[in-house]
Amino acid sequence: MPVSDRLLPIPTPETQHFWDGAREGELRLQRCCDCAHVYFPPRPFCPKCAHREVEVFRASGRAALYSYVINHRPAPGLKPPFAIAVVQLEEGPRMMTNIVDCEQTPEALILDMPLQVRFADQSEEIRLPVFGPCNTKEKE
Repeated sequence: MPVSDRLLPIPTPETQHFWDGAREGELRLQRCCDCAHVYFPPRPFCPKCAHREVEVFRASGRAALYSYVINHRPAPGLKPPFAIAVVQLEEGPRMMTNIVDCEQTPEALILDMPLQVRFADQSEEIRLPVFGPCNTKEKE
């Protein structure tokens, strides 16, 4: 497995479930057991009601493009141009990510376009969730 030049996250006890899921090809979110609020990023309490009983669940991996910027400057581990995006997950939360498997142009990156999570290998321990356009097989 190639080692990435990107700055990589360091999992903490609060985020370990998320990174374990990504390594297994799953996007994992948290839901409050009191108010049912689904949220991201991971934390040990509900950001809506502060309840501490939360559960981890496997998300669908489907999202819509909410916003983006196309970066044309070099960055460690990323070849320009690349999209830095915010996606609206089907379950509700928004997530910052990169868009892959399509041209990095305004003509190709259409707001609200349907996206599906993919996982980019960065190291033995870290796979980053990125999103690409849905194809017909993924929609079924």
